[in-house]
Amino acid sequence: MELKEAGIRVNTLSPGAIETSIIDGPLKTKDEADGARKMFAGMTPLGRMGRPAEMAAAALFLASDESSFSTGMDLVADGGVTQV
Repeated sequence: MELKEAGIRVNTLSPGAIETSIIDGPLKTKDEADGARKMFAGMTPLGRMGRPAEMAAAALFLASDESSFSTGMDLVADGGVTQV
């Protein structure tokens, strides 16, 4: 609330598992990485991992005038994981 007079809105984006190359980093083989992807998809009610473009669209919404009446919110984009 202390930033409202400056016209600053504060919102957050909470993503779920997103299909990026970071999954490959700590795993030793492609099979392990594929297994991790399958595990994340299996834990997600929508049955898949999120895509980077989906997170970019959510962030763009929060930064745009389309969300001009939103502040103090957490936009959860996790494929339904937090609802389980």
